[in-house]
Formats: sequence, C-alpha cells, structure tokens
Amino acid sequence: MADGGDTPDTLRDYLKTEYKKATGGTLTIEEQGWGDALAKLQTALPDADNTPDVTEIGNTWSPTFTNVGAFSDISDMYDELGGDKLLTSFVDVGKVDGKNYALPYYFGSRYVFYRKDLYAAAGVEVPTTLPQLTEIAQKLHNDSTSGFYLGGEDWRNGVSWIFAYGGDLAKQDGDQWKSSLSDPKSIEGLEALQELYTSASNAPVTEADSTPWVNINTQPEAAGPEAATIIAPGWAHWSIGDLAPDPKDDTKQVATWNDEVFGAYVLPGVDGGVAPVFAGGSNIAISASSKNQAGARELMKIIFSKEYQEMLGANGLGPANSDYVSSLGDDQFAKALIESALGSKLTPAAVGWAGVEGSGLLEEFFGKVNAGGDVASLAAEYDKKIDELINKS
Repeated sequence: MADGGDTPDTLRDYLKTEYKKATGGTLTIEEQGWGDALAKLQTALPDADNTPDVTEIGNTWSPTFTNVGAFSDISDMYDELGGDKLLTSFVDVGKVDGKNYALPYYFGSRYVFYRKDLYAAAGVEVPTTLPQLTEIAQKLHNDSTSGFYLGGEDWRNGVSWIFAYGGDLAKQDGDQWKSSLSDPKSIEGLEALQELYTSASNAPVTEADSTPWVNINTQPEAAGPEAATIIAPGWAHWSIGDLAPDPKDDTKQVATWNDEVFGAYVLPGVDGGVAPVFAGGSNIAISASSKNQAGARELMKIIFSKEYQEMLGANGLGPANSDYVSSLGDDQFAKALIESALGSKLTPAAVGWAGVEGSGLLEEFFGKVNAGGDVASLAAEYDKKIDELINKS
C-alpha cells in the first residue's frame, strides 16, 4: 500500500493487524511524500512488478489516473464500502463513465483561525460576510502584523474567493474542459482576493502552501504575533497555541491551545453563510496492474469498516462515510471542519488536472494577481496556458 503520510502510526498498525487476520498475508505500507508522489505513481502504477496494490492519492489527481485506466473498477463494491454515504465530490472525481475506480479515503477542510486578543483590542468581532473579513483584516493590519496572513502563491486557499463569488477554475464544454479564470464571477473573486492581500497581508508574494500557524502562535519572548488571522486545514489546530519547549525533546516546541487567546470560524460567504472552500483530502484505489486483486479488495473492506472510519475521525481526519462524522467530536474544531466541508468544492475533474497542478501555473498566476497585477489580463493569459494542459492525459 502506498500512503501519503497523513495516516497516524496507530491506524497503520491497525490496518496491518486486521489485514493479517483477514488474509494471513503481510501488509507493507510505503509512505510517499506528496512532492514527488505524482511522478513516482506515473512510473510505478503501470508496472505489475512494482505497483502498489492499493494507493492513496490526492483527490485532485484522481481524474488523471482514473481516465487512463490506472485503477481497477470497484463498482461492484461501492455499496458494500459505503455507497451513497460516501463524500459525493470525492466519489465523482474517481468515477469514469458511471464506474467507480477511486473512493474517498478521508477529507480535510479549511477554516479560519484568529487571535481573540487582537480582535478584542481592535474592537472588531468575527465577520459574517467575506467583505467584512477584508475590512476587519485591514483594521488589524500593520507593518509587523498581518491582519490576514496569506501566501501570495497559495492558490489552494486563495481559490476560495473565486468559489465564493460563483466562479470556477475550469468548466466542462462537451467532452472538453476550459479554464475559466476570465469568467466575470472568477474575476470578481480574484479582485476581492487581491484587495485583501495587498491591504492586509505581509506574507511573501512567492509563498505557496506553507505553515501559517507559526505566524499566529504565541511565542516566548517574541515581540508580538505576526498574524491576527490565517486560513488553514482543520488539522492545523494541533499546531496552534502557546508555544513551550517539548518536555520530551527540548529542541522542539509544542503548542497548547488557549481558548482565551485563539479562536476559529468558518470562512464566511459573500452575503453570509459559509464560503465554498477547497476540500483537501485523499482518495484510495486498487492498482489495475496489481497481481493481488483479492487481497487489495480485503484491505478496502477494512479501510471502509465502521471501526477504521471512526479511528480516522478520532484522529482529526474526516471519515469518508458520513455516518461516522460524529467520531470527529463536537468541539469547535469538529464543528468548523464539518460545516466548512459540507459546502466545499474540489478542483475540476479533468483528465489533465494533475498536469496543471504539477506545472506550477496556478502558483504563478495567484502570485502575480496578489502582487497587484491586472487581474483580467492575467486571467486571459493563464486561461490559454492551462487550456494547453487540462485535457491531456
């Protein structure tokens, strides 16, 4: 089994034990870093002698691999593994011609973390609309503290503004996909994002996916926080808090959440409600080249069992089956994760989307927008560049 690294050791041990019970065989889990996983999978999946039998794959990459026949058809297992209880958007990107090839493994969603003390000192409250968030972030902003810290190239968070204003990264036209950054609704969202960035963030324009929680934490002997507000995947709350030396390793620090200092809320929509954020997470599939199809199917049954799904939730990973989301708990983090995930969106289910992501075009585009470039001109330029890749397998 190839794993992306997000599965805790306790869950890996459970899979190994249960697989041994079910099949008498040995389950080997090989962790692959997301940075080079795409290239490795493109080489390994077609090779029967080296392919992982079961593969965890980023949900946005699913269409690329399912459309070229890299995964086995598991439609006959769909109902047994959860059926309509499984997260629909993740199921859809793993489907081709009505057949299921990749199913959701876990979901993560993004929401906002903020400094209650800074909000109170500035006399502002949690915003209820996206324009209000920008206004509040501007009031909280100064030369040393970002009102809202957001990396200039961080498209995975930035795309939420496109979604919130009714735009999309791409749209399907017949059997072809076309980039839709130039759509008027996408432009409106990008202009709102640009305003927030240029007026309220001190983050580098060249910063893509990052660790924004380091900027919001309370650090010993620090002059002050570097961010009043950030947006991050829900699991980031484990890294947010008052920092102190780790008692087990004094070369590291541990974060302790402090309810008096830190808070969380979902990204609000333009007119209220919840903005559609990009849903992170993984899908899981059986390699079509695997010589152990029967064993791989047994492992899928274990992964989608009630016991394992609830273990995912207990470890802060959104379970694929909606019947078990209560395992996430009922604290503010679980509520924000579930609320933000319910209206979340995925990237386009285009065969070439993995190639688009791997090209770096999205980082380039968002970086230039957030550097103050003309949004409409940039959108037209990058629509053409993305269209050259989006339909290529």
